[in-house]
Amino acid sequence: KSSKREWKPLEDHSCTDVPWLLLFILFCVGMGFVCGFSIATGAAARLLWGYDSYGNICGQKNVKVEGIVNSGLDLTHKKYVFFLDPCNIDLVHQKIKSIALCVSACPRKELKTLADVQKFAETNGSTLCSYELQPSEYTTDPRAAKLCPKYPVPESAPIPFFHRCAPVNISCYAKFAEALITFVSDSSVLHRLISGVMTSKEIIMGLCLLSLVLSMILMVIIRYISRVLVWILTILVILGSLGGTGVLWWLYAKQRISASALETQIAKDNLQALLIYAIAATVFTVILLLIMLIMRKRVALTIALFHVAGKVFIHLPLLVLQPFWTFFVLILFWTYWITVLLFLGTTGSPVPNEEGFVEFRMAGPLKYMWWYHVVGLIWISEFILACQQMTVAGAVVTYYFTREKRNLPFTPILASVNRLVCYHLGTVAKGSFIITLVKIPRMILMYIHTQLKGKENACARCMLKACICCLWCLEKCLTYLNQNAYTATAINSTNFCTSAKDAFVILVENALRVAAINTVGDFMLFLGKVLIVCSTGLAGIMLLNYQRDYTIWVLPLIIVCLFAFLVAHCFLSIYEMVVDVLFLCFAIDTKYNDGSPGREFYMDKVLMEFVENSRKSVKEAGRGGGAEGRELKPM
Repeated sequence: KSSKREWKPLEDHSCTDVPWLLLFILFCVGMGFVCGFSIATGAAARLLWGYDSYGNICGQKNVKVEGIVNSGLDLTHKKYVFFLDPCNIDLVHQKIKSIALCVSACPRKELKTLADVQKFAETNGSTLCSYELQPSEYTTDPRAAKLCPKYPVPESAPIPFFHRCAPVNISCYAKFAEALITFVSDSSVLHRLISGVMTSKEIIMGLCLLSLVLSMILMVIIRYISRVLVWILTILVILGSLGGTGVLWWLYAKQRISASALETQIAKDNLQALLIYAIAATVFTVILLLIMLIMRKRVALTIALFHVAGKVFIHLPLLVLQPFWTFFVLILFWTYWITVLLFLGTTGSPVPNEEGFVEFRMAGPLKYMWWYHVVGLIWISEFILACQQMTVAGAVVTYYFTREKRNLPFTPILASVNRLVCYHLGTVAKGSFIITLVKIPRMILMYIHTQLKGKENACARCMLKACICCLWCLEKCLTYLNQNAYTATAINSTNFCTSAKDAFVILVENALRVAAINTVGDFMLFLGKVLIVCSTGLAGIMLLNYQRDYTIWVLPLIIVCLFAFLVAHCFLSIYEMVVDVLFLCFAIDTKYNDGSPGREFYMDKVLMEFVENSRKSVKEAGRGGGAEGRELKPM
C-alpha cells in the first residue's frame, strides 16, 4: 500500500535537491568571479581596444613596463592595432607571429612599396612602421626591412568593436584554413572552396531558412495528420532518396557530356564532387530501403503513439517553440563564455618574452582558472538543456494526468516553468552535473588522442578509442535515464535519486515495450530528419547548378545539409521527448491503477491500443519463450 501511495501525480509539490541548487549557485558565483577578475586586471580593455607588442593599450595612456623600450607611450590618438604580417599565424601557440603596433588608421588600399607606406603615413598621419622610425626614414633606414610591414601591405578594415585592422582579401583567411585542414594538399583547391562559399552565401542563407520552414511545417503535419504521417513519411523518404539519387546521376551524366567544352578546373571539381555525391546517395538509398523492408511490419505500431503525441501538441502548441527558447538561452550563455575566455587570454601581468616583446601571463593558481571556466561551459550548458527537458516533461505530465482536458491550465508550459523554478532547479542541477562528470573524462581522452595522433602504438590507440566509446555510451544511457528521472520528479515531486530509481524500475519492468517504442518511433523521427535534409539538399543542388561554371558546390552543400539536420534534430527531439514522457506516464498509470472505482485510468484509449498491438507483435516474434510470454501479460 505504501508503494502505491508514493505516486500522487500533481498533488504534492515540494523543493527537491536543495543542497545541489546551493552548490550550483556557488559555482555560478565562481564563474562571475572569473569574469570580474579578468575585467579588473585590465583584460577587457586589452581585448576591446587591443594592445601592441610592447604592452601598450591602444587609445589611452600607458604605464611603463620594466625592461621594454617602447612601453609606457601615450597612444590616445592611435586607436587601432595593426600587424606587420597579419597572415603569419602560429596555430600551435594560437597567436599571430607578427609585431603589433597601434596606428591611427588602417590602410584602406594596398600599399606595394615602402614609398607607398611613407606616403600613407604623411597623408593620413598613420605610421605603419615601428615607433622608433620616423616616416622620413622609411626608405633610407636599413632597419625598415624588419620594423616596417611586409609588403605588399594588404587592404584592411577595422573589426567592429575590437579595433583591429583585418585584411579585406579572403586569401589571407584561406591560408589560415589551409593550415587547419591538413587533408587538402593543393592550396588552390581550398581557395576555390572558400570563394565558392562566399559567392553562394545568399543561396546558403536561403536554404538554411528553407530547412527551418520545413521543420516547422513537419511539426504542424505531426499535429493534424498523425494517423497517416508514418506512411506519408515512409513514401516521401523512399521517393526523395530515389529521386535525389536519380537527379545526381542525371546531373553527373549531363555534365560529363559537356565536360569537353568546359576545361576549367572548377568544372572538373564539380564533376568529381557530383560523382562522389551520386555514389554516396546510392549506397545510402540501398541501406535505407533494406532497413525499411525489415521494419515494415512494425511501422503500423507507431501510428497510435504518434496520434497521442499529436494530441499533446494540439493542446500544448507552445511546445513547438521550446527549441527556439533553449537555443536563444544557449547562444546568450555561449557568447558570455567566449567573451570571458577571450578576457582570460589577455589577462595577467606583463612579462618580457625571449624576443623582447611583452606577453600577459597569470602566475600561481590563477593560471588554472580557465579549467574552471571550461567545466562551467559543460555544466551550465547541460543545465540549460535539462531545464528544457524538465519543462517539457512537466507540461506533458500535466496534460496526461488531467482527466478533463478542459481543466488544463491556460498555459501548461508556463505552469511547468513555474514549478521548475520554484521546486526542482536542484534536481536539474544534480542531473546535469552527473552528465558533466562523464563528459569531462571523455573530452580529456579525446584531447589526449588528438595530441598523440601518430605517436602512440596500435594497442594504446585501440584502448583510448574503446574508453572514449564506452564513456560515450554511458553518457547516452545516463541522458536517457535523466530525462525519465525528470519526468518522475514532475509527477511525484521526489528528489533526483528517488526519481531515477523509480523510473529505472518502471523502464526495466517494461523493457520490451521500451525497445519496441524506441526502435520504431526513433526510426520514424529519423526518417523525418532525412526528409528535411534531402529536401533542402535537393533544392540546394538545383539552385547551385546554375552557378556550376564559377563556383564549387562541395562546401556550400555540406554547410546547408549540416544546418538542415541540426534544425530538424532540434525540432523533432521535442517530439521524441513527448513520446518518452507519455510512455513513462502510461507505464506508471497501468502499474498503480486498474480501472476500478477510485483507481481509474488516466490514459488515452489510443495509447492502450498501441501498447496492446506492440505486445502482440513482440509475442508473435518471440513465440515459444515462456518467460517473455509471462512478462507481456496484460497488467
